[in-house]
Amino acid sequence: MTVYHFIGIKGSGMSALAQILHDMGFTVQGSDVKKHFFTQDALEKAGIPIYPFNKENIKTGMIAIAGNAFPDTHEEIEEALKIGIPVIRYHHFIGDFIENFTSIAVTGAHGKTSTTGLLAHVLEAAKPVSYLIGDGTGKGNKEAEFFVFEACEYRRHFLAYKPDYCIMTNIDFDHPDYYANIDDVFSAFQELALQVKKGIIACGDDENLQKIQAKVPVLYYGFGEENDFQARNVEKTTEGTRFDVFVRNNFYSSFFIPTFGDHNVLNALAVITFCDYENIDVEIVKKQLATFHGVKRRFTEKRAGSQILVDDYAHHPREILATIDAAKQKYPGKKIVAVFQPHTYTRTQALFDEFVESLRKADHVFLCEIFGSARENHGKLSIKDLNAAIEGSQILDEKDPSPLAEFGDSVILFMGAGDIQKYQEAYENYLAEKGILTTASTTE
Repeated sequence: MTVYHFIGIKGSGMSALAQILHDMGFTVQGSDVKKHFFTQDALEKAGIPIYPFNKENIKTGMIAIAGNAFPDTHEEIEEALKIGIPVIRYHHFIGDFIENFTSIAVTGAHGKTSTTGLLAHVLEAAKPVSYLIGDGTGKGNKEAEFFVFEACEYRRHFLAYKPDYCIMTNIDFDHPDYYANIDDVFSAFQELALQVKKGIIACGDDENLQKIQAKVPVLYYGFGEENDFQARNVEKTTEGTRFDVFVRNNFYSSFFIPTFGDHNVLNALAVITFCDYENIDVEIVKKQLATFHGVKRRFTEKRAGSQILVDDYAHHPREILATIDAAKQKYPGKKIVAVFQPHTYTRTQALFDEFVESLRKADHVFLCEIFGSARENHGKLSIKDLNAAIEGSQILDEKDPSPLAEFGDSVILFMGAGDIQKYQEAYENYLAEKGILTTASTTE
């Protein structure tokens, strides 16, 4: 019996893939650091064993799937190579795995996790489907026709995939520790586009995506009139967003989503476009769109007295703007307080002015120490530089989150891709000590 051993199983993609293989009847286990990550909760619930990193975890008869964060010098990878068991990098395993299905890769600088989750939610009501979402959610179905998965552009890992379809949400400059500039990013997406087998669904409002060349049909969606699928008559309320869809200037149908901000309309349009191309009943699409409340760490809310505490993965200026915009739509009467933890020194430095501009859209800003990575644990700037550039901002100390309590009747946005949750947890503990209890998440 083959055992799939995941080296770095708590990674969001790794966790999701482990769940998929487990659901499909394979024997799965994994290893990682002892620190708790939210991605391990689903693994534990499924009964998938998680061990501390140790070369003794590696046995003959296994197949090792290695997370991309770990070098070949990692003790478990070295041991696997030493005893001659296969070691397959995560993205290469996915590249082979998707060949068993009609595959839909969802990629883009922003919005890919939410769009992957939304597409999986819609398709699941129409067809047997397996899916891998970048928030650590994975589901395997032995009868699956479709496989929906998130495809990350970092280090061009998505070039290991030759999907049947690809949804491209946008192209933006990010990961400056790897990509030189926006042209370098575009070249990666262009290369992926040429590997797609059946069709591309792309946001036509994105200037870079308009330049994509492909061997397959490209359908464009967006707010602009030149798009194949266009959103019109957008009505934003505190309950969600309503909009009409026109296909090449002909009315198609009306939709409602219980989510907020233009970015969520675009995500829905991408799904609507794909489903129409695959002849999914529009009534199923409408029903499923109306019942999707989001993925993990994307505007996940808790209430604390007169405050709304929001956990969000936003770590790029464009994502910060989208999160602030969503908060203003849902809670128009409340002040917006941003608690932001920059993710990596290279990103903070490369996009410094854009971070300043986007954070200024909040009513007040708290800044947390920059979260580094295994690749870079220091840089040329510090959080004090960002603090100096944003007038009125404050640096938040994890050990004393009490300044947040001064902002009553506000939405507190905890934003970041590092360990921003520890600041929210510290604040929740502070509130609990004061007798102000937080409720469970309102966006599961």
